[in-house]
This record gives sequence, structure tokens and C-alpha cells, in this order.
Amino acid sequence: MHLLVLDGNSILNRAFYGIRLLSNKEGFHTNAIYGFLNILNKLKENFKPEITTVAFDLKAPTFRHKFYKEYKAQRKPMPAELMEQVPVLKELLVLLGYKIIEKEGFEADDILGTLANICEKNKKTCLIATGDKDSLQLVSEYVNVNIASTKVKDLKDSTYTEKKILEEFSVTPKQLIEVKALMGDTSDNIPGIAGVGPKTAFKLIKDYGSVDHIYENIENLDIKKNLKEKLLNGKDSAFLSKYLGTIVKNVPINGDLNFYKNGSVKEKEARDLLEKLEMFTFIKKFSLYEKSNEVSGESIGFSNIGIDPEKVEIINYQDKDLSVLKEKIFKEGNFFFFLDLKKDFHKIIIVLKDRTLNVVSKENKNYFDFLKDVLESEKIKKETYNSKEIFLILKKINIDVKNIDFDVLLADYLLNPEKKDHSIKSIAIKHGTYLSESFKEKLKIEEDSLEEETLFCSLLAPILKEEIKENNLENLLKEIEQPLSLVLASMQNVGVLVDVEAIENYSQKLNQEIKNITSNIHEFISEDVNINSPKQLGEVLFNDLSIPIPKKGKTKSYSTSAEVLESLKNYHPVISLILKYRTLTKLNSTYCTGLLSNISKTDGRIHSVFNQTETKTGRLSSLNPNLQNIPVRKNEGREIRKFFIAKENNVLIDADYSQIELRVLAHICEDENLISAFKNDKDIHKAVASEIFNLPANMITDFMRSSAKVVNFGIIYGMSGFSLAKDLNITKKEAEDYIENYFSHYPKVKKYLDKTIEEARKTGFVKTLFGRKLHLQDLNSKKFILRSAAERIARNMPIQGTAADIIKMAMLRVFKKLKEENLKSRLVLQIHDELIVESPVEELDMTKGILKNEMQNAANLLVPLTVNIGIGKSWYDAK
Repeated sequence: MHLLVLDGNSILNRAFYGIRLLSNKEGFHTNAIYGFLNILNKLKENFKPEITTVAFDLKAPTFRHKFYKEYKAQRKPMPAELMEQVPVLKELLVLLGYKIIEKEGFEADDILGTLANICEKNKKTCLIATGDKDSLQLVSEYVNVNIASTKVKDLKDSTYTEKKILEEFSVTPKQLIEVKALMGDTSDNIPGIAGVGPKTAFKLIKDYGSVDHIYENIENLDIKKNLKEKLLNGKDSAFLSKYLGTIVKNVPINGDLNFYKNGSVKEKEARDLLEKLEMFTFIKKFSLYEKSNEVSGESIGFSNIGIDPEKVEIINYQDKDLSVLKEKIFKEGNFFFFLDLKKDFHKIIIVLKDRTLNVVSKENKNYFDFLKDVLESEKIKKETYNSKEIFLILKKINIDVKNIDFDVLLADYLLNPEKKDHSIKSIAIKHGTYLSESFKEKLKIEEDSLEEETLFCSLLAPILKEEIKENNLENLLKEIEQPLSLVLASMQNVGVLVDVEAIENYSQKLNQEIKNITSNIHEFISEDVNINSPKQLGEVLFNDLSIPIPKKGKTKSYSTSAEVLESLKNYHPVISLILKYRTLTKLNSTYCTGLLSNISKTDGRIHSVFNQTETKTGRLSSLNPNLQNIPVRKNEGREIRKFFIAKENNVLIDADYSQIELRVLAHICEDENLISAFKNDKDIHKAVASEIFNLPANMITDFMRSSAKVVNFGIIYGMSGFSLAKDLNITKKEAEDYIENYFSHYPKVKKYLDKTIEEARKTGFVKTLFGRKLHLQDLNSKKFILRSAAERIARNMPIQGTAADIIKMAMLRVFKKLKEENLKSRLVLQIHDELIVESPVEELDMTKGILKNEMQNAANLLVPLTVNIGIGKSWYDAK
């Protein structure tokens, strides 16, 4: 491929809408730039062009606008989030050595056409990359067009040749201009002929070749009378549309292809800009990393952490005597190690102070004895990545790892909780740590190998340690997160027993209910309508049944989201049936089929994966299955609790913190009225209802209490008067009065919330009582929606995050105490504010006492931490 030319605005636009909004810590949006660079990189890797250049539109009107004022007149202005990225992308492309081509009076399409024409004349191959199909008319023997997208995997499938266009459209590339002349183009406001759509336009051009030929022979054409009238009435519009839709090929730009060759890359400036955009992946892809950070054979760049590059070597102990290595380990007293988590424990790599990578595998006959000796020793401090998984897999061979002093994964999570990717590669890229090809060749290290990952981790550990220290996160890491990984590994290993027969019976019941409700729905709508298709459902509800039309979704189809349907329940009885149908089908697929598929055949238990690096607030999450999302507030959801049972001669003990988030709020804001209510063991929702309704407690109804409960939790989550009114089905004025009354009786709550926002705007983050931080880049955003969302998170995170920290500390205390007392009782589940223990009947009283005592004393607050205890054969009974 000689020339690759990109349609800058088109691809940038495609990237912007194809990738969710991303932004750096300063709040600058980056998703369009990120997507554009991905597409550019993929195109270059696949087609290997000799020359690459990018064409952009200018804001100034083109000759088409001057000729036809309505041209593109209907287009909405570019979103501000996209507009801010355009000049930055251009700056970056120039720094990377690309020529940018713009010409006033012309569109980027015309520049593409002109460059394609130059290539044709010089018999050079050209690939045009664009986000739309306007440029397909340029395809020829030498010119192909790739319809670029962030989602296309195989570029060949999206690349058009003359043959592909003929196969797909049954016309030639140049005839696509003729088709557009007849059918028009709504995206560009090209009128075409009224009443002539794509199907008719393509047939006419396929049969008659061109617009000119059609009008020259219109009296003799074999077409229907009404079509002939449309053509005659729209003749001027057809030729106007052909003029507007034809890409020009003679834009006055440099005609020498060598002019567009890539210039030199300004490495430092490009790297600095990519770092500012937080696009560390591209620093590596474009080979822009600083040589001081490069791990190379000649200059390994370890000087900042005191490593001698000459001593970096890999020593394989497949057949060697392990006693020498063991002696060295015990003498040094600490080491970094990593296991292959994908292939269980078949190999371990131990990195010592001299940075030798000591590889020991199963092939060594003393492998397991060696593992047990060094990993179970409490005298040796160990560093690793993902200690929870290491605890889990080594437990399979009865090895209990002791004294893990530092976990790279957990450290990165605490430093960057807003990040989704905490993989070794992403952490390494972020910190500019790379292995050069020469270094990998020297040590025979393969890409993405265990050796590479181990080396990365051992290099990153001291860097992350320093960052943890600078951010005052040492206590959180050492006292909570790292010890908790052992607790989670234990819970995952023990699992929870489930009643298979109960699940199957409930599934049958749900299937019957689904069948009945489907029949009821079809009394109102045709059986041909797929209830699971939002598109079909939307058309039936809002067209056939004439239900008032709510807002449309992003796809321009009618929205049938749960929120929309809830708001329309009173308009037609079918709405409630559809909502019920969705609830039942989700329960069946997620919590019947889903649970059954995750039951271990070995022990009949579910071993849900507990994850401590998923949420921004520090809460735990789980998957396979996701137990945190069980809808326990609805009767159907409560039924699911019956599935989780204790084994024979055991019971489940459910210990649940009572209103922990409200208690944390009382402690943080130090509001005397809230503190007094909790200290006097009042019903907090009833107490708040009494305040906001100005009535004595004995006159508070259940509705008033439940309304106060919504207010209580709504305050924590930054709920507005509008949202509260919607939730309680009251007027906005009434809702605002509730909130005002609340703040008048609990003034320090309002003061705390305002102060939290004010401080977070200055520092850029919020934190929990125990130091957990969350950076909020949108707090100073000029955009109301982004700023408001960040403010809600800022109000809530310190409260929810502190509650999460407390329950983690409670888990640690309970786990430790059960072990100290040598009990058989085991923690099996953690769901939000609940801890569930499976306990032998004979240990019941002691275990119940441990749970209550350890949970209530997990943190020292201004108000008591109250724990409710329930006991039963199933989770349902215990609750």
C-alpha cells in the first residue's frame, strides 16, 4: 500500500460515538482521540502503507454551502465533549510526524478524492479510511475504501474494492453518485427526488445507468406512471443532488505524493501529551517511552530502585539442588514471587535482591516441599501480585502462605480505584516500565510470559510502595486490604451449600408464571411481537396502543426501559404485565439457571468469586454468581434466600449491621440530633418522619415512616427534590419541603455535605474515615450533568466507603477470632452489610457471641454499631 489517507473528522466522530466518554484526571475528554489512534494504529499494522496522511474539514463554508444554503443545515453542532478533542488530536498527529491537509472552501472528502486521483495517475495504490460510505464512489483499480470503526475486528470485511461494491450494491462505484442523486442523503441534507427511496434509486441506476440517461430517455422508460411523474417533478433536484454529492478531484493541494511522507517524530513532546491524556498504552505502541525507563540489555534503567543491570539473569532450577536457593532466601529474609495463576501452581518465579529470577517448576522432584518451606515461613516477608488467588490455588495442595508484606494488585487498586484495569501490563505501562526487545532476547523472555510479568511486578513494587506511602494508604493496605484477601480466599474455598431441588422447583414455578403472564400480555398485543425485543415492543406500545410517547433512546427507537415503563403503568394494564414478565424471566435466568450452572459437582456448593478491586467505594463484589444483586426487597427475590442452606448438623447465622451508613453519617457530621437518636436506640426512620412531618412519634403512619426512610438514604445519595418527588409520588414542592425540614432539624448534615464538596473541589478527591481515596475529575466540570454526578459521588463515597471499610474490618476480626478459638464455624457469605456464618449446632452460642462482639467493636464511632442476629437452616430462615 503506497498511500493511506484518513478522513479525520469522520473517523473522530465515529470514535467519539463508538466509545463511552473517557477523560483524564483534569476532566478533559479523551475517548475520540483514543478511538482515532486505535483505528490509525490498526490500519497501519494491517496495510503497512509507505505514506500516511490525514484530511480534516474546516469550519469555513465550502463551495457546496455557497451553492445550496440548505446543505448540511439540519446538522446539530458538534458536542462540546468532542469539539475540545479536535485541536488536541491535530497537535498530537503533527508531533507524531503526520501531515495534516485542510483546504478552505472544500471538504475532507474532496481532499480524499484529489489524493486518490493523484495516486491513480501515478499508478500507486491508495486506501481511504473513513467513517461513512460517501467515499465509496472513489473506489477504482488503484483505490480502496475502508469503513473504519472501533468495533470492526477484520479490516478486510470493512474494506471495499470494485468487486465488493458491485456484489453488495449491484452498481459500479461511480454509479453510487447517480443513486444518491435520486434518493438524496438526509445526513447531508441532499434532497434527491421526493418519494424515491433507496430500493427504487438502485433499481433505476442498475437498469438505466445514470441520471443523464434516465432524463434523456424518460418517455421511453419501462416505469410506472407515478414514478415517471416523481422523476419529472424532481429533475432539478436530481441534478442539484448529483452536483452536491459528487466528490471533486482537483482541490488545489500539493500534487507530489512525496510531500505527504511522514516527518520526524517529536518524541518528548508527543510522550508528554500522551501522558497528559493518560494514554500510556500508546506511549509503548509508538515507542515513545523514555530510555531511562526502558529495561534493556545495555542500560536496564533500574538505577532508580538500586538494581545492578549486570546481575539480572534467569536461573532455572528444573534439575538443580534447591537447598542453595532456599538457604539464600532465608538469609535475605524477603523476596518477590509470582505463580502462574492461569495454570495453577506448575511454576514459581522468585526474585531476590540481586534481581535474579529463580524459576522452579513441577519438574523438580522437590518442588512442593520447597514451596511449603519458603511460603509457609513466617520469618520471610513476601511480595506478590493478587494474593487472594495465590492463597486459593496453594490451598489446593495444603500450603498456607504466610507473611505477605506487599500486594502489587491491591496497591494499584487503592491508588487508582476509578480504574477498571489493574492488570500487570496496564500498571507497567502507566509507570513507563518496559522490556526492550534486546533485553528480552538476552534473557530469552517471551511476550506476556510469567517471567515478563514477574519482572514487571518486582520493578513496580518499590514504586507503588512509595506512592502508597505518599498517599497515606499504608494502614489501609496493610491492616485491611491485604489481610482481607486471605479471608476472601477462605470464603471462596469453603463456598455455600445450596438446595438444588428447591431451585429446580422454583424454576418450574417461575416458568409456569412466565407462561401465564405471556398469555395475558398477548391478550393485548399480537403473539407475533417478541416481548424481549425493545424495538418491537416500543412500536406496539406507542403506535398500536397509542400510549403517550416518552423520550427516545440513543438508537432513536422508542425506549422501553424499566424507568420508562414504570412511569407509564397507569396508562395501560399491559405495562404492569410486561414489568412483571421481565422480573420473572430475570429471576429465572439469573438466579435459577445461573445458580444451577455454578454449583460444584464435587461438593454441591457455590464458590462465588469475591472481588475486592472492582468498586470505586471499596465495597466488595462477587461473580459466578453475583450474590450482591439478589433483589431481596421483593417477595420473589426473598424466595432465593431459601436456596442457600447449612449442611447437616449446622445452621446459618446471619449478622446484619443496622443502618450502618446512617450511623457513619451521624459520626462524620457530628449532628447532635442524629447521634442522640442512635444512642437512645430510637427507630431512626420514625424519628426523622416525626421531624419532617412535624408530628409526635405516636402519630407517624407506616407511609410517613417509609417516606422518611427514602429521605434518609436519599440525603446520603444526594437526591434532589425532583427525584424524591418521583420516588414518593408527591409534588416537587412537597419533596423540597421534606428535605428542608430534614436539614432544619439536622443542620450539621447539610454543613457536612456542603463542606465535603468544597474540600473535594480543592483537593480533587474525597476519602473515608480510614483514608480510602477516590479522585473525582468532574467536580469542576463546566457541564452541569457531569458536575452534578461528581457531587453526588462526593457526598456519598465517604459514607458508603467508610461503611465498606468497617464491614471489612469486621470480617477480619470474626475470621481471626473463629480461628483463635479453633472453631469449625466458617464465614461463607458477605452481602452488603451482612455477614453469614455456617456454624455447627454445638458451636452456635459461641459463634453468635463472636459475630455480635467483633462486628459491634469493628470501629469506634460516636454512635453504637448495632448488629441484628438471625439463625436458621437457610439464609431465608436466618434473615
